[in-house]
Amino acid sequence: MEMMVEVVINGAIEEAEVIALYRANEWSSADKPDALMSALRNSHTLVTARVEGRLVGIGNAISDGYLVVYYPHMLVHPEYQGQGIGRAMMAAMQSVYKHFHQQMLTADGQAVEFYKSLGFERAGKTEPMWIYAGSEH
Repeated sequence: MEMMVEVVINGAIEEAEVIALYRANEWSSADKPDALMSALRNSHTLVTARVEGRLVGIGNAISDGYLVVYYPHMLVHPEYQGQGIGRAMMAAMQSVYKHFHQQMLTADGQAVEFYKSLGFERAGKTEPMWIYAGSEH
């Protein structure tokens, strides 16, 4: 039986389900639930993926609305990874941002090959840089 995934742009999210998803992925932003929920709800675009009503994926975009978009969060529950959910969520984002001059994200680990398969590449000779208060890297 094929899994039915519902991908929605700017759908409703509840704190408990979001925190559970972030904890399942061991993202430290789960330790800042108020800030995380505000960040997600105030994103330029939010994409969610659900299977039988369960939140299994979430991603957001920060953008000037015209030229540049940055994808800070894109995660799929570990039990559902490798099943096309992340690809479907990025396709939804591309329905909004495909004509933008610059689309940016930071990827590490297994995510690097995933994003390469979607057409992302290293940005010239740039070096990733940040001031980071998280703990998962």
